[in-house]
Amino acid sequence: MNSSIATVLAGLEGVRGWQEKVYRDVHQHPELSHQEQRTSAMVARRLHDTGFEVHEGVGGTGVVGVLSNGPGPTVLLRADMDALPVREATELPYASTVTTSDGVPVMHACGHDVHVTCLLGAATLLAQQRPAWSGTVVALFQPAEEAGDGARGMVDDGLAQLVDGVDVALAQHVLAFPSGQVGTRPGPALSAADSVRITVYGRGGHGSMPQATVDPVVLAAMIVVRLQTVVARETAATDPAVLTVGSIQAGSKSNVIPDHAVLELNVRSYTEQIRAAILDAVHRIVIAECQASGSPREPEFEMYDRFPPTINDEQVTARVAAAFGEFFNDRHVSLPLQTASEDFSDIPSALRVPYTYWGIGGIDPGRYAKAEQAGRIGQDIPVNHSARFAPVIQPTLDTGTQALAIAALTCL
Repeated sequence: MNSSIATVLAGLEGVRGWQEKVYRDVHQHPELSHQEQRTSAMVARRLHDTGFEVHEGVGGTGVVGVLSNGPGPTVLLRADMDALPVREATELPYASTVTTSDGVPVMHACGHDVHVTCLLGAATLLAQQRPAWSGTVVALFQPAEEAGDGARGMVDDGLAQLVDGVDVALAQHVLAFPSGQVGTRPGPALSAADSVRITVYGRGGHGSMPQATVDPVVLAAMIVVRLQTVVARETAATDPAVLTVGSIQAGSKSNVIPDHAVLELNVRSYTEQIRAAILDAVHRIVIAECQASGSPREPEFEMYDRFPPTINDEQVTARVAAAFGEFFNDRHVSLPLQTASEDFSDIPSALRVPYTYWGIGGIDPGRYAKAEQAGRIGQDIPVNHSARFAPVIQPTLDTGTQALAIAALTCL
């Protein structure tokens, strides 16, 4: 093992105690996107005490810590901070009971509390052993990942000027596989995501006289059916993609034909070419069905909740994967292609630097093995965004902290 890695990680036992306390505290005090004031204040305070130059309020509630330590590359490490509007059902002693002033329950159902805690730990380990490495470490704590605009918000707020000269960006996510494992994947790792709200128009009237109307409910139904052919018949089987119509809203009474219908759909893809082709097909089909039904108005399209694809740099991923393999041995695994989406890549894309993004397990290994043996992983293992998603504290925090430190030192 690289001597600098061994030197830096030797301090892990010294940070483990406060890390676990920080994790429980952050888990108990989740904050929704763009509202991460308490979390960001804690992060800024700890980075400052560790010796980082700290910039607060970047992109709203984002925090950027810079630790300059002589000549060498500049490595950016990112963690996201926001939680979700989910009522926690884990029954943990440190479970969240937070609700907003509007009565919305809030929970760290995606594991961003793990990400915050691990990056604080890795930043501390690196700061404590500066003689072991040379270069600059940027610890970036991002708001509003769940909203899909937190990374862009930091970029638009002058991130490039704060961290001029970044050479590589690194990030990780806790996932529903055994705690202690680390998974890497070159190339496409997470999908792009695009949500589309479509309004189609008809001509309303009495349910007993459909001949005097243009029924938008039937129109919406035909659109839903036809959209199923986009992935099935217009996308190659070797190009993974998902198109889901998750919502249709129309009408208010059984015997009244309404004058419009609203569909909401979500598209997942892994390349810009497939992404564009599917969205173009959606527009084409909706417009054609409206014309076929004699719709009196053109349909309206609204794009929202857009996430970029996460496509790991081959060379950076190979270097980091080799270091993980040497340290974690058989706990380093290949990360399966994920259909989830992230906005992390907006940061390295804006900075024009390569990046890699990996996964760490958060599920008790014994529980996972039992579910796997019974063929019940899907039933018994809660996934991210579930009200029952609860990463075990250890070895999850140790593994995530080690992974960030190892990856940073490999790139420094």
